Amino acid sequence: MKNIPLIEGCVDSHASALAAVRGGADRLELCANLSIGGTTPSRALFRQVRRDCPVRINVLIRPRFGDFLYSQAELEEMEEEIDAFRALGADGVVLGVLTPGGELDGGAMARLMARAEGLEVTLHRAFDMTRDPFAALEEAVRLGCGTILTSGQAPSAPEGQALLRELFIRGAGRIDLMAGAGVKRQNILEIHGNTGIRVFHTSARTGAADSGMVYRREGVSMGLPTLSEYEVWRTDEREFRACAELVHSLEGEEGRQW
Repeated sequence: MKNIPLIEGCVDSHASALAAVRGGADRLELCANLSIGGTTPSRALFRQVRRDCPVRINVLIRPRFGDFLYSQAELEEMEEEIDAFRALGADGVVLGVLTPGGELDGGAMARLMARAEGLEVTLHRAFDMTRDPFAALEEAVRLGCGTILTSGQAPSAPEGQALLRELFIRGAGRIDLMAGAGVKRQNILEIHGNTGIRVFHTSARTGAADSGMVYRREGVSMGLPTLSEYEVWRTDEREFRACAELVHSLEGEEGRQW
């Protein structure tokens, strides 16, 4: 039976990984560049986190920012990354591929799933960009994904609760539905109560820390102009602990029939 209470920390640095684990994370999703939705982390970062974090670590396999329509070269890159992180000791991978028409790409997904055989596989929020979430749910089950990370095709999980509830019902214990995007201590019990979901994903970031830079060159951006070069975003250990305590309090709760 799936839907065992679990909280996954979404982290893109060694410092955030440590904060999430100290706060009670059951599992980490390790990535890079969370500010643009996450990309595949470096192998050096994975080695550090694997060395210092005694929890399961799933690695995001996403070669770039943007859509989830990948070229053959990008799929080859993703296959190689799966092989590399398996060899380094990853417990699972997080991935997703779509067709131009907004369906889950069964052929490309099967190719990546075959490469990931024996690892946990989470279908990431590419799911939230699909045309028909119920068809995508069935395809994910058929492919053998263990988890779908989803906001209920809304900007945040609190806003997507109606669809999350329906997905949870239709999933019928065949696959974990993991609520993610905008998950905070203030809404975990509400989301659970309205959907039945007991698996949650959060970065637990409460605000940007100021950079240690003293000299600051204003008006120059290294990337997206909306992002400051002098802010550092990290997981807040206290926020993560508060979230973890709420999720773990759902252990053994029988709940209603959804």
